[in-house]
Amino acid sequence: MPDGRLVVCATPIGNLGDVTLRVLETLRAADMVEAEDTRVTRKLFARYEIKTPLESYHAKNLERRTPEVVARVASGQVVALVSDAGTPGVSDPGAHLVDACLAAGLTVEVQPGASAILAALVASGLPTHAFYFGGFLPRKAGERRRALEALSGLDATLVFYESPRRTAATLATMAEVFPGRAAVVARELTKLYEEVARGEVGALSAAFAERELKGEVVLLVGPPLRGAAQPVADSDDIRAKVEKAVAAGASRKDAVRAVATSTGLSRNEVYRIAVGGGADEVTGRNAPAPD
Repeated sequence: MPDGRLVVCATPIGNLGDVTLRVLETLRAADMVEAEDTRVTRKLFARYEIKTPLESYHAKNLERRTPEVVARVASGQVVALVSDAGTPGVSDPGAHLVDACLAAGLTVEVQPGASAILAALVASGLPTHAFYFGGFLPRKAGERRRALEALSGLDATLVFYESPRRTAATLATMAEVFPGRAAVVARELTKLYEEVARGEVGALSAAFAERELKGEVVLLVGPPLRGAAQPVADSDDIRAKVEKAVAAGASRKDAVRAVATSTGLSRNEVYRIAVGGGADEVTGRNAPAPD
């Protein structure tokens, strides 16, 4: 085996039987394995009787550990990098180590394997002509909404990772931003309690609103329906609906949100119209709707 390289190893996303023979060979032969969580990786090591030394490399220690690992590789050692599940470098701290090794002119090798992104996409039944992977959405509600609204016109299936604790809130936002679209919740892929729930995004949001989830979650939303008529903004009607809701006791933020949901328009567009700009005056220079 060539000396002095970082080997990025994909590990199972759930079922330990999904590891490749090549990755097992590399993990056994490496001088050191850098693991996002050594407790998780030890389960894989125990299953396949791997004795290679393990060190932790994660978001909280990467600033300190990165120079150490780069020095190991530069000295001629073979260092394997694994995350808790899937391929390091995708929505995890492994990308930092890969960048550091490349910047130092060192060899980086990638050994592919199981992927929650592709497994969820294929299982979803949604269009696969193009897809957009957005990692984890922002935690704050307003930032999350703006991130989704920016993608609303993309002709691609949207794929996101999500925490089980935030899944219900994210689905609710998706139902408002993407009304009527097909969506999927893929959970615990390859594990005993694997679940792939498909349906209209609003119906899925209602179904998961009160559920307590565990494990990894992938959320997917289909592209805009081809040939479907886009909602047309009647400025006077939009303003009237917002003012009626406000007069009934709703806050302006809630009124804008309710009108956006009922009309299929974006919340930002409803807000801009409601504060005085007609549909033909909406531009990216206007202020966004309040969080």
